[in-house]
Amino acid sequence: MSGEIKKDIRKLSLAELEEFFLSVGDKKFRAKQVYDWLWNKKLKNFEEMTNISKATREMLEHHFVINHIRVDQMQRSEDGTIKNAVMLYDGKIVESVLIPTPKRITACVSSQVGCSLDCNFCATARLKRMRNLHPDEIFDQVVAIMEEAKIYFDRPLTNIVFMGMGEPLLNYANLLEAIDKITSPEGLGMSPKRITVSTVGVCKMIRKLADDEVKFNLAVSLHSAINETRSRLMPINDTNPLEELAEALKYWYAKTKRKVTYEYVVWKGINDDEPHALALAKFCQIIPSKVNLIQYNPIDDGEFQQADPEKISLYVSVLESFGIVAKVRKSRGQDIDAACGQLANKNDLITEG
Repeated sequence: MSGEIKKDIRKLSLAELEEFFLSVGDKKFRAKQVYDWLWNKKLKNFEEMTNISKATREMLEHHFVINHIRVDQMQRSEDGTIKNAVMLYDGKIVESVLIPTPKRITACVSSQVGCSLDCNFCATARLKRMRNLHPDEIFDQVVAIMEEAKIYFDRPLTNIVFMGMGEPLLNYANLLEAIDKITSPEGLGMSPKRITVSTVGVCKMIRKLADDEVKFNLAVSLHSAINETRSRLMPINDTNPLEELAEALKYWYAKTKRKVTYEYVVWKGINDDEPHALALAKFCQIIPSKVNLIQYNPIDDGEFQQADPEKISLYVSVLESFGIVAKVRKSRGQDIDAACGQLANKNDLITEG
């Protein structure tokens, strides 16, 4: 094996692991033992696999590596929010966030290193997309936050949102494999009902989610239900306009019978008027839905400013008059740039490869 690059053992399925053990003259059941250590017990090295002989552990060490993430830097907000700068095996950095509230602890995880979608209000969009995260790298972010929840709050992780760096649906296969590991009894055993995947609205991939009969929740970063405004905010609207998004969401609901959540920021002078509020209310009637009105988090340049409180109240009033559930979400972790739209590796740890 001298000079040969070792394969990450977590890239192997259970069946592939069984084939490997048979190929080296070992028992097939060893694969299940190792698989359990890797995914259920969340082990980071071979040495601690205590029900496996030393010779077998050394053999695994000879053939494989475990490319586990490392929390390179952790910041704690005044409100309890924790932001992790997570170093990957190749030295690149992504960020993930633990968000505590009285009733739940949520992990906000990343799916890509950087992002390619150029949303004008988002700090992450100012980083170029370097690569997709592997399933194990997504899984490890969740595990790290689970451990922090126990250490700092003495409470379990209750929810996971894919609202960190990157567009989850542009890393589709790895996303679904990671969620399978997170939800399976052989992995973390979390209910898919406690997982939400947020997208900017990649229509063909929303349809694919429906065809694949996923069990997790769907959220859409909408921010305007008027094409001209939305394209100004989110260039993807030029190729995935609201009319196509509406059809994709109808398809989603027809297949899954599950409502969608719209994530919506109101900005001063951009979408803080009654026509925009009415357009949103009408869009919400396409399928059963609810709206999270999210407090805007500045990203330094001042081009976008948070709307006045009375404008948020206007939205709530209009939406409720249409019978739509609307919640105003106060962002957490702003003092450590951990709130929505602020993840941008300001610690300068990100490296290019």
